[in-house]
Amino acid sequence: MSSDELLKSAIAHWGARFVANGVNLSDFEDVTASMSSYDEWCAAWSKRAELHEQIGREALAKGHLLTAGECLQRAGVYYHYATFLFVHDIPQMRAAHQKQIACRQAALPYLSPPGERVEIPYQGKFLAGILRKPVGVTRPPVVVMAVGLDSTKEETEAYEAPFLARGMATLVFEGPGQGEAQYDFAIRGDYEVPVKAVVDYVETRDDIDAKRIGMWGVSLGGYYAPRATAFEKRIKACMALGGPFDWGAAWDKLPALTREAFRVRSHAATLDDARANARTLSLEGLAQNITCPIFIMNGRRDRIVPSTDAERLAREVKGPATLMMIDDGNHIANNRAYRWRSQSADWMKEQLG
Repeated sequence: MSSDELLKSAIAHWGARFVANGVNLSDFEDVTASMSSYDEWCAAWSKRAELHEQIGREALAKGHLLTAGECLQRAGVYYHYATFLFVHDIPQMRAAHQKQIACRQAALPYLSPPGERVEIPYQGKFLAGILRKPVGVTRPPVVVMAVGLDSTKEETEAYEAPFLARGMATLVFEGPGQGEAQYDFAIRGDYEVPVKAVVDYVETRDDIDAKRIGMWGVSLGGYYAPRATAFEKRIKACMALGGPFDWGAAWDKLPALTREAFRVRSHAATLDDARANARTLSLEGLAQNITCPIFIMNGRRDRIVPSTDAERLAREVKGPATLMMIDDGNHIANNRAYRWRSQSADWMKEQLG
């Protein structure tokens, strides 16, 4: 597949997600129109990110803190999308990744509500996360958020907002193969291991309620969340958005960019090695261990994860299952976010009290 074909595929399939998660539609159109090859992707998005970062830092210098927070948050999202599946040029990807981290970190004090960077002890190092707490709520319940193959804690402000507005704290973190952890830790199927470390960390905090923990996961995180919930009984409710039931079974039909990103973040030398790791990401024989309430959602037009995987998960869990399928939705139904984002947050609020 040529770079031009990769670019066409990226533009066709990623627009709804980018806009739903904070990219201005005109920027998406302008930036993608400026490219003739996917090789230009990271540089083009980084250039537009620099504009938003400059606006944010100018506002910060003037003491316009709300504007600074908004613009620096947006810059972080743009730098994230510069790195999006851009694993064929790691130095360029890593440079943009460092900028996305710096921009959201600079934005956190000025967001409403503000955020706090946390570092969760894990295997002699740490997993990075962002904790945000709703204003005026003492010891709120907390939604632990697992990102996917191609998402990071810098992308999730739009996902966090509905929970925060309903009185729940959010703790988004990056596990093995994700975000800051991708360099030290390879993707692993037994995601209950890093989630145990995160839940242990939650229990050390006296400002959030460790007895009311919800688990949320998006895309590949939509596998990680139910996988962890099958083992971690401190989780009281689970939300699985667009996740695979068996990643190995989906492997051959995955887009080329997705397979290559999984290979790199699995620390695998070859695609065959990556396929072997993909086979470890499975809920086979485990879904029935999920006994807490679970909310499962995907779009029926998902080209990455078979929508039937969501239906299978709903059938096999033993706890109460709420299944929402969006008939005209794409992967995670980002093109119809208004159909499920607020509604799923309402569901989580009911479960966590």
